[in-house]
Amino acid sequence: MSKIREAFDHGKAFIPFITCGDPDLETTERIVHSMVANGADLIELGIPFSDPTAEGPVIQSANIRALSGGVTTDKIFDMVRRLRRDITVPMVFMTYANVVYSYDAEKFISTCAEIGIDGLILPDLPFEEKDEFAPICQKYGVDLISLIAPTSENRIAMIAKEAEGFIYIVSSLGVTGVRSEINTDIASIVKLIRENTDVPCAVGFGISTPKQAAKMASISDGAIVGSAIIKLIAEYGQNAAEPVGEYVKNMTRELH
Repeated sequence: MSKIREAFDHGKAFIPFITCGDPDLETTERIVHSMVANGADLIELGIPFSDPTAEGPVIQSANIRALSGGVTTDKIFDMVRRLRRDITVPMVFMTYANVVYSYDAEKFISTCAEIGIDGLILPDLPFEEKDEFAPICQKYGVDLISLIAPTSENRIAMIAKEAEGFIYIVSSLGVTGVRSEINTDIASIVKLIRENTDVPCAVGFGISTPKQAAKMASISDGAIVGSAIIKLIAEYGQNAAEPVGEYVKNMTRELH
């Protein structure tokens, strides 16, 4: 059993997302420590990519800032090694299939296992093509996290049956970003998931306030927040660790 399940052991999970290397890796490291100290249950680390198709302008800008600062996959691996000296909460990478391919899939996934990364989210990997990575992930004990979107409809049961770690429910169509309201019928998606697996599910895309997080977590097992945190990092730059920690504290207070 993966460590990811532990994130859902004490109430609803709060899962923050950040882009590694925005504005630099030292700041990313401080932010991760601050988020964990303030109650984050699982950390989603984005490996920047030059063409992040699922991302809205906020996270796209973070990718550009990180890449122009010279961040590389190897530097991110080294950062995770440092984080793992004293951080025990589960951590997953979110990146794109191309990043894993160009690094060499086996080398990438085996390194994830070696440095203590618990799972991998590849938003551009269709369910039908997951066999390109799934056997390697299973070989090294890294969970390949499944995404379920409002358009998944008749595939939800199939995806849920094979899911591992946790299921990432995409709340809205389109790209990531802060939304004023989420109108998708998340409850019916969760109901279908629950009928097919006991793997926990968390809702992401568009959540920015404690109220939204609490609403989504009340239906599912947790809430994922990215863009709202990236906005804080864009605003505070190298001084972002404290404001991000404060934001995480307000969100976890609502969920735990």
